[in-house]
Amino acid sequence: MRRAGNIGRFVALLLVCGLSLEGYFLLRIALMRFVDPASTTFQRSEAWRLALAPKPMVWQQRWVDYGAIAPALKRAVIASEDANFADHSGVEWDALEKAWEKNQRADAVAQRAADRLAERPPRRDAAGSSRPAAAPKVVGGSTISQQLAKNLFLSGERNFLRKAQELALTYALEAMLGKERILEIYLDSVEWGEGVFGADAAARRYFRVPASALSTQQAAQLAVMLPAPKRFEKRPTSPYVMSRAAAVAARMGAVDVP
Repeated sequence: MRRAGNIGRFVALLLVCGLSLEGYFLLRIALMRFVDPASTTFQRSEAWRLALAPKPMVWQQRWVDYGAIAPALKRAVIASEDANFADHSGVEWDALEKAWEKNQRADAVAQRAADRLAERPPRRDAAGSSRPAAAPKVVGGSTISQQLAKNLFLSGERNFLRKAQELALTYALEAMLGKERILEIYLDSVEWGEGVFGADAAARRYFRVPASALSTQQAAQLAVMLPAPKRFEKRPTSPYVMSRAAAVAARMGAVDVP
């Protein structure tokens, strides 16, 4: 009986802790209706990483109001990242299902390649070291609202509980903030390069103009960089970036902006 009582108290404590955490998240989201978030969980982790780097990077971020961000950038990011942003309720289940199926296929291909490598001597490069099998590319299928929920509150680990928390936070953001505020916070806090966060910092870093003065082409280039900003910042005008930017620019007129 005593052991059962201890287990019951432990479960009750876990429930209280879980509810307290959810309440904390909801309170923070409610405050974001009126107060701009000072930082995100992702930004804090990046700031710590950069602070410990051999050559610390200069942090670039400047919050600007929604009206001070060029409409072209809003359209470009929506066209590139989440074409149905203005219409969905925070999560696109069809996109998540397709991403899950694609990741499953990629995992199966990677596993078959690993099995084949295990059956024969590993290939070696010119220096004589063996080459590990390439890891499968992970496809997210996340909406802008989901990306914001993850960046604001969560770590980068991938598991079922974290994904469930992301979905709950996404619906809370949608219910309490609305589309315009979600897009404003996202554009002001998303990463656009090593130590570069937010639309205004990105506009000044790559084009020497404020976020309000971005052209259609410039906005499309920035939107293309978002999936992998640290990679694309090395060659922001590469043929790949420019061709993808042209495709994004062609789709911009078809999306709705809150």
